[in-house]
Parts: sequence; C-alpha cells; structure tokens
Amino acid sequence: MIEFSTPAVVAPDPEANATDLLVDRVAATPDLVLFSLPTADGGWSPVTTREFYDQVIALAKGLVAAGIQPGDKIGLMCKTRYEWTLIDFATWFAGAVLVPVYETSSPTQVRWNLSDSGAIAIILETADHFARFDEVHPDLPAIRNTWQIDLGDLDKLAAAGADIPDDEIERRRNLAVGSDIATLIYTSGSTGKPKGCVLTHSNFVELCRNSAVALKEVVAEPGASTLLFITTAHIFARFIAVLSVHAGVRVGHQPDTKQLLPSLGSFKPTFLLAVPRVFEKVYNVSEQKAEAGGKGKIFRAAAEAAVEHSTLLEAGKKIPFGLKVKFALFDRLVYAKLRAAMGGNVKYAVSGSAPLGPHLGHFYHSLGITILEGYGLTETTAPATVNLATKSKIGSVGPTLPGVSVRIADDGEIHVKGIDVFKEYWKNPEATAESFDGEWFKTGDLGSFDDDGFLTITGRKKEIIVTAGGKNVSPAALEDPIRANPLVGQVVVVGDKKPFISALITLDPEMLPVWLNNNHEDAGMSLDEAATNPAVNAEVQRAIDAANETVSRAESIRKFTILATEFTEASGHLTPKMSIKRNIILDDFAPAIEAMYSGAPATEGHSIVS
Repeated sequence: MIEFSTPAVVAPDPEANATDLLVDRVAATPDLVLFSLPTADGGWSPVTTREFYDQVIALAKGLVAAGIQPGDKIGLMCKTRYEWTLIDFATWFAGAVLVPVYETSSPTQVRWNLSDSGAIAIILETADHFARFDEVHPDLPAIRNTWQIDLGDLDKLAAAGADIPDDEIERRRNLAVGSDIATLIYTSGSTGKPKGCVLTHSNFVELCRNSAVALKEVVAEPGASTLLFITTAHIFARFIAVLSVHAGVRVGHQPDTKQLLPSLGSFKPTFLLAVPRVFEKVYNVSEQKAEAGGKGKIFRAAAEAAVEHSTLLEAGKKIPFGLKVKFALFDRLVYAKLRAAMGGNVKYAVSGSAPLGPHLGHFYHSLGITILEGYGLTETTAPATVNLATKSKIGSVGPTLPGVSVRIADDGEIHVKGIDVFKEYWKNPEATAESFDGEWFKTGDLGSFDDDGFLTITGRKKEIIVTAGGKNVSPAALEDPIRANPLVGQVVVVGDKKPFISALITLDPEMLPVWLNNNHEDAGMSLDEAATNPAVNAEVQRAIDAANETVSRAESIRKFTILATEFTEASGHLTPKMSIKRNIILDDFAPAIEAMYSGAPATEGHSIVS
C-alpha cells in the first residue's frame, strides 16, 4: 500500500468542543465584522463577533426555555443564510445536536432523517418547508416543538429565554468533550438509503484548527471574506462556515444562484467555495455571451492562451515573448472582465465534490484565481486532502491535511484516518464495521498518489463498469470532460456486462437556447426537438469524441442517447450536491439503455446516436 501522512500542526485538545471556537474568537476579536447580512437596497449590514455571540447565547437560552435537554436532536431545514450558522452554534451552546435536512428534501426524506435520528424538535425556514414536514408529522410523534424562521420564531425563542441564567448556558456548553457527537448528518443517498454520520466535536475543532494553519493564506489573511451559496446542510459548506468563525473570516450568504453575480459584485469576497459545475457555468456562460456578441473567437483564443500560460508557469518553464504579449492583451479584453464579474477581489476558490479538470483549473489560474481542489466526504468532515496556496498541482486534489493520513489499498481504494474521520454510522454497527479496516475508513473512491504525495481521484469502486470483454472502465474519466460542454447537463456512462460503452446524455436547459441562437438554430425549440436536432447531436458528438481521445478504444463511448428530460433533485436523479444517483438512473432509463445495445453493432471509430 502507498501511504502519505501529514502531522498535525496544532496540539490536540480532547476536552475542547465546537463552542470553544466561538468563545476563542470573541476573546481575540470581539469587534471584528464576522458576518454581513444582505440589505433591501443590495448592500450589506455588519455583524461583529460579539453581536453574533450575544445572539447565539440568546437563542441557546430560548432552546433551553423550550425544554431542549443536553443530547436532544433538533432538525433544521433551511437554505444557506446567516441564521443557519446562528442556529448551529446556539444548538451546541444549549448542549444539543443538530440534524440538518436538505431544504430540497421530499416529505419521505424528511420523515427518514427525523425518525431515524430520534429528533424531538425541528426548525423550518419557510411555509413550503413546513408543508413538507406537516405531511409526515403524524408519523413523527417524537417531534414536540416546531419553529419557523420566516414567522419570526427565532426572535420569539430568544425573548422567551431571557430569564435563563448565563451560568446554565456555560454549564451546558461545557458538557461535551471532543469524542462526543456534534452533529448527525445524513449521506445524500447516491448509493442507497441515507446513513447518519456521527461527526464529533473533535472532528470540527481539530480539523478547523489545523486547516486554518494549512490554509492561512486563504482564511487567515487580514480582510479574508467569502460569500457562501452552496447549501450549508452539506458538510462542505458547513465546515467552511465553522472554519470561518474560528479563523475570523467575514461571511455573507446568497442561496439564490440567479442573484449570485450581483451579490459577488457588491460583497467582493477574497475566496469562494464552489462545486465544479459552478466554475463550468461561469466559463460556459462567458463563452456563449462572447459568441452572441460576435467575439467567440476572441474568447476561445483567450482561453487557449490562458491555459498555455498557466501550464508553462506550473511546469516552471519560460513564457515565450509572443505568449506574454497575447496574455497581456487578453488580460485587458477578457480576463479582467471575468475577475470583475466575481467581485474583483477573489484570489482563491476551494472546489470539491467532483473533479474540476485541468483545462478549467489552468484557465482560472491565469485569471489570478487559484482553484484549490480538495477531496473528502461527509464521513471525513469534508476535507481529507486539499491543494494549498503554497503547494498546489492543477488536476490533483492535493496533499493530506495536517492530522490526516491517506493510503491507497492494493485494489486502488482510498482509505483515510485521522482527525477528520467520523465516529460511526448512527444505529448501524454493520455498516460501520463494513466501512473500516482498523482505524482506516474505506471511502469507496479510487485514486493514486504521485511521488510528491498529491492525490488524484480516478473513480468510484462501486461504479467501475466491467464490459462483456472484461475491460474495467471508470465512468468519471469520460463523464467529467463531456459534462464541461455548455450544451450538456448530465452524462451517465453505461456498459456493465455489455459489449461496448454507451452514454445517456441530458441537455442543459439554461444553456440550450443560448447555444441554439449562437448556432443559428431555433432558440425556442423544446428539449424533445433539441434531442433529435442534427446540430445539437453533432455538438454532443464532438464532446464525446474529445473525451474518447483520452481513453483506449475499448473504453471509448460507441453510442449515445440524448434524453428529452432533465435529471434534477425533484426527479430523484440528483443528490443535493448535484451528483447523479447512478443506480436510480440505470433503473428508470433501462429501456433507453437496452435500445442502444439492440440492433446495429457499435461503430469502431466514433460514437453514433441511437
């Protein structure tokens, strides 16, 4: 086995819990602006560390007054907003445990999370969230308190707790030690029924303290700020939210991605947190806007120059004079506008959940934005590895974080141990035992290390396709580059026990009319019409052919079908972090898959539309 470890850089404190992160921050910088709240006129209103702390204590008192006991589970169904982190810390100060519920969850999913966890209360954000909960409330007799944020219930709670003494909150906040449960987060269910991950206080405390040192150029620089827009119900954004409190990062929130660009423009963050699909969207929208304005060739030339420039820089090679001139020109014409669109101050972006791809990594790098790809799961409290400002390789997910060890098993599976690894699956000892080899958590992902200890993800163990000819194929190697095409929404590579590899394709409904208009097609055509449109099929063919060039002939996609539908959370085909639910898609679209294997044999040189 190949193993890389990075020693912890902060001495462990097994008695500490997550409340200490805020207490220490108040002691260090009480007047620091820790949050900015959106105002009606498009501006931002400051909240200092002391003001946040006082609100946390007031809400914790309200929870105590409402009968919440230490160890009680409280559900939270709320989009990304200031109140999410306020509730998170207030729950810890009251000695209780938060159980996040995705704001997009169906009533059935809400019932499972709350019943399996044993939650006795729930905080909901909107009337719509309440309606979904209310549908299954009769099946949840343990739920005795229901609060709705949009009805002002947090303020009512705080007012009701005014008589709870400070000493009681201090007593409760000190009850938990590092090994105690801090939160119960349910997996997205992409590989079956969601399992509850028990994350401890040490997972948050030790990982935040060590990550703040490792990422000091990102989170510990004076004036560091970030605008959160991905869901805080997911561990990725949740960890960054807690890390930001610990490190003193100013945080704003914008859950509506349609308002993201205006918010970035006014908030002007220094770093971003996003999944690759966001970076792809920014790139694709920019390219199609340029195309619509008759500047498509300029944009593509600028992108080509950016990638070449960054590739040479990373390799430590000299930049030719001609490229220097082109780069300077494109910096004024193209790159500067993209930087301005993201607020003008972004130096770093942390990317996770799926591979970004070298092309986009180098493109953004030349904009002056270093994308730090990382790798982790709910079970590892988000990051296990991440590229650092001082130690980065585009295309990899970086070295191990301080306090973390990663090894590659003989079959290529990634195993993790250290300060970030969860305690167990809630009430599921069989799944827990199956997921561990001693102290090592078996991730189910496949990867490899280079000589410098940088990890590259190569696929998922359970997703490996074995063709009828015995060829092992990792779907991600084909899916990721195809998905980067502006026309493509999602890609699902299929072919297990089949004679060749095929793919199901969905179109991106936002980009489709723009692309059609730019390519002199009817921008108003439906998904049904677009699925059979020759120009659309030719563009998808080009994307597949480009992906096929990166693999052997036996691994290449020989047929594809464009589906006249979308994969969404609502349809049950995507997780909240936009990962595909492969097994469900394979079942739901089995007829379309079988149709690609009946009739004419696969072509040898290229894909064909089925």
